[in-house]
Amino acid sequence: MALNARLDHRNPLVFDTHELGRRPGALQRLTREIDAPKDLGLQGVIGVPEGAPVKLDLRLESVMEGVLVTGTAHALAKGECVRCLEPVEQQLDTDFQEMFSYPDADDRGRVKAEPADDAEDDEDTLFVEDGLFDLEPVLRDAVVLALPMQPVCQDDCPGLCSQCGARLADDPDHHHDAVDIRWAALQGLAGSLEDGEKDELGGGALPSAPADEKQEK
Repeated sequence: MALNARLDHRNPLVFDTHELGRRPGALQRLTREIDAPKDLGLQGVIGVPEGAPVKLDLRLESVMEGVLVTGTAHALAKGECVRCLEPVEQQLDTDFQEMFSYPDADDRGRVKAEPADDAEDDEDTLFVEDGLFDLEPVLRDAVVLALPMQPVCQDDCPGLCSQCGARLADDPDHHHDAVDIRWAALQGLAGSLEDGEKDELGGGALPSAPADEKQEK
């Protein structure tokens, strides 16, 4: 990643390395609780809600080429089951490790005579800038990798009824009488014939009483 314009030390995900100095072997341990940034997780699937507490346990180690950051993020992710759409919660305790390089050091940690301007080399590199580094991209990657792509409320969740949307876990015996589509038209025709027969019976012949009276005369 190329250098940013300037990091803001007030950002809770920006850390100061001045105490380490550039003394290889120097260590610093930090614990910090922050509010989760927006869209921390798999958007629309599961993630840590914006503003939810995220606890960070970090170990900063000064090495020749930069600062090696090792840590663990603790947070509660929320989403919904992809099968039945019920709420899902997952406790995250995800580990990560990342090197933040000094922009003026080469691959062997030696100070460069002149900083190189090579966009391709810097594309995937994170830097220490003015003694500060931004942990947010590392945290985002770690959380996304720790989350399930298809969260479920339980491994054997049966999901929803495809016909009426009922949650099958609440009613294991739920079912609908299946009708073979090949017979559906014939059933409709049979119903029409039955209705026709009822109409004929309902509108019966004229009473025969007058005819009988004529014969008697």
